[in-house]
Amino acid sequence: MGYRLLLVGSGGREHALAWKLLQSPLCDYLIVAPGNPGIAALGRGMGAGKVALAQVGAEAIPELVALAKSESIDLVVCGPEGSLMAGLGDACAAQRIRFFGPSRKAAEIEGSKKFAKDLMRRSGIPTAAYGSFSDVVSADAFIDSQPGNVVVKADGLCAGKGVVVASSHAEAKQAVRDMLETRVFGEAGARVVIEERLEGREVSMMALCDGTRFVLLASAEDHKAVFDGDHGPNTGGMGAYSPSPLVDQPLAESIARTIFAPLVSAMAEKGRPFRGLLYGGLMLTQDRGPMVIEWNCRFGDPETQVVLPRMGEDLLPWLLDAASGQLPLRSPEWLPGLAVCVVLAAEGYPGKVRSGDAIHGLGSDGQLPGASGGETVVFHAGVKQSGDRLVTSGGRVLGVTATGANLEQARALVYAGIGRIAWPGMHFRKDIGLRGTP
Repeated sequence: MGYRLLLVGSGGREHALAWKLLQSPLCDYLIVAPGNPGIAALGRGMGAGKVALAQVGAEAIPELVALAKSESIDLVVCGPEGSLMAGLGDACAAQRIRFFGPSRKAAEIEGSKKFAKDLMRRSGIPTAAYGSFSDVVSADAFIDSQPGNVVVKADGLCAGKGVVVASSHAEAKQAVRDMLETRVFGEAGARVVIEERLEGREVSMMALCDGTRFVLLASAEDHKAVFDGDHGPNTGGMGAYSPSPLVDQPLAESIARTIFAPLVSAMAEKGRPFRGLLYGGLMLTQDRGPMVIEWNCRFGDPETQVVLPRMGEDLLPWLLDAASGQLPLRSPEWLPGLAVCVVLAAEGYPGKVRSGDAIHGLGSDGQLPGASGGETVVFHAGVKQSGDRLVTSGGRVLGVTATGANLEQARALVYAGIGRIAWPGMHFRKDIGLRGTP
């Protein structure tokens, strides 16, 4: 039996999901709303005759549901967290449309950092000590009470940018004022969560969940800071690689047992069963083991761009089983080797960016001409079509992913590919993956 799918979103994560789903022999037809030029090009290549873009916004909930009904969609797959918090899953459930992703109440695990921290504290899940505040005086007092440095987070959704890892109490207090008084993140920063600053290496762990059970995917490491050496402000992610050399089988089992299992159980007990993709951003501390930094309610970006190319089997049955509450009790198969993704960003990112610059070096299919064997793939994000040209239209423009037998080979391939792409002001990190060296 073939399936008609609707994929919601327009970024690099959605391009990677479309690329992987189109490899499934079970996929008869894929509609992407609103999609991007790279996804559209799949319909002229590997997905010829099977891909269509719909000019419907990712948070236009009634229109998306109507589209799913009119196109007899068998499964809706949601990429962005904003759509989930806007209630797309609930709207699909009301129309009995099978949906991969959490309900709005379950998506609050990402939509409110206070909710997530409170739930972890009650459930005994290891995480940093914290407080939540909506006024500057109380926030300042908490900062002064901490013996070390702290992290200041906007409570709501900020597209990966609402976090300040402070190096002093003064810097933390300024971040509080920026969020609570200046409202640099709007209503998402009307409440802040302040927590102790953990030390260690960060890893990303994603799991498919069906409401009561979960299956971990391969580990990854994201690089959030904009500049080499993890300097500069946090971004939505400047690159990633998978798997992390730090996460061996015993550690993965420990993470599943002490972090994911109690979280999934607690969500179900609160009447918010989590179905979809649950992403844990973890800090591997030296003295306290793995601790949760944040939860996301959807596939990570750019982690998806390195995890899916390493998946050695069909993704679609896993999404169908998770959405139906019937996950198999086994782990997916993974290909040997390693994948690296480097994000190419527009001038000014993560601040105000310049758009409309012509992108040079890509073929008519949006890929690198002559890229062989699928070793290097270009995933589109902040890109739009302008006549016969591709131009920049966002902060993170492209994600170049390469797979190799080892880290050295994957890095060599990805940076060789990047060397063939250019536009005015393009910038990227040159050290993606180097954390993985001994």
